[in-house]
Amino acid sequence: MPDLFEPVRLGRLRLPNRLVMSPMTRSRADERGVPHPEAALYYAQRATAGLIIAEGTQPSLAGQGHPGTPGLHTPEQARAWRAVTGAVHAAGGRVFVQLMHAGRIGHPCVNGLWPVAPSPVRAAGRLFTHTGMRELPVPRELSASEIRATLSDFAGAARLAVEAGFDGVELHGGNGYLVHQFLAARTNRRRDAYGRDRGRFAADLVAVVAEAVGADRVGLRITPGDRCNDMAEEDAEDFYPDLVARLAPIGLLYLHIAGVAAGSAAAGRLRACWPGALVAAPGSGGTPRPDGGRADGERWLAAGADLVAYGRGFLANPDFVERLRTGAPLNSADPATYYGGGARGYTDYSRAPSPT
Repeated sequence: MPDLFEPVRLGRLRLPNRLVMSPMTRSRADERGVPHPEAALYYAQRATAGLIIAEGTQPSLAGQGHPGTPGLHTPEQARAWRAVTGAVHAAGGRVFVQLMHAGRIGHPCVNGLWPVAPSPVRAAGRLFTHTGMRELPVPRELSASEIRATLSDFAGAARLAVEAGFDGVELHGGNGYLVHQFLAARTNRRRDAYGRDRGRFAADLVAVVAEAVGADRVGLRITPGDRCNDMAEEDAEDFYPDLVARLAPIGLLYLHIAGVAAGSAAAGRLRACWPGALVAAPGSGGTPRPDGGRADGERWLAAGADLVAYGRGFLANPDFVERLRTGAPLNSADPATYYGGGARGYTDYSRAPSPT
């Protein structure tokens, strides 16, 4: 069985281990979507990960759903990201960025724009904005021309990402955001080609971004059956294997799956349909594991994953790889500092003492 800590080849990249730092929203960009200068240190501190996937980043202003999230659609944003990628590479790391359009999960109080979606189906719940908590509004349905423009926005953001020094991009196709909204019957009630074929938007997106920067620089994240952001998918068990098989010929660098249990029938079907590299996020529902999640990762490798993605472990432990390898105690993540703020709970987590 593969080992979590052994080197592995991922396309053009040589990774020192099979541990991936998951994309985690930290909401520390300014009002222009420019990442905070401290982001360079934050990611460089965690450069021992086999691969870092930087936080969800909007490909356009319309794609922003939450305050303080960064963008990749202006030269100023790209320059700030260049400092991040430079710091990670100088520390010996490799880094992708996750491109994420929030779709209906947004509010005019966040970016001045009305949220858009495949169909005008409101998500239940409230959203934190610059003016406090607000009810999520009914989104405006994207027109056919706006869908084409959105695809173009993603391609442009991917090109900017490569110019900014990222080793590649991950497309966010889950967690109730725009791509996921197209995939689910509950949120996609269109009567055009993008409604009759709920996988078409994801397929078109993968194709245009692969054409823009090369398929070997592109990954896709999916979360089959995820209920986040008021989602529901009654047909996930059959829909996602079909989608994955449809996308496989494009030759993406990897598929990243979350919310699926290692060894489950769903995991087995997805693995069988995907001939390329598979990244699996074990997840723990926020419950700390005594071993930091090492056993979960090993179960996924035994079930056919090539890489294993961890979130809070990396967030609270800049030396997470070494702590996991040696069994050293882990710092606990502080939920009060997950989103927004400065260095506290961001770049001030301690490293484990060196053995004497």
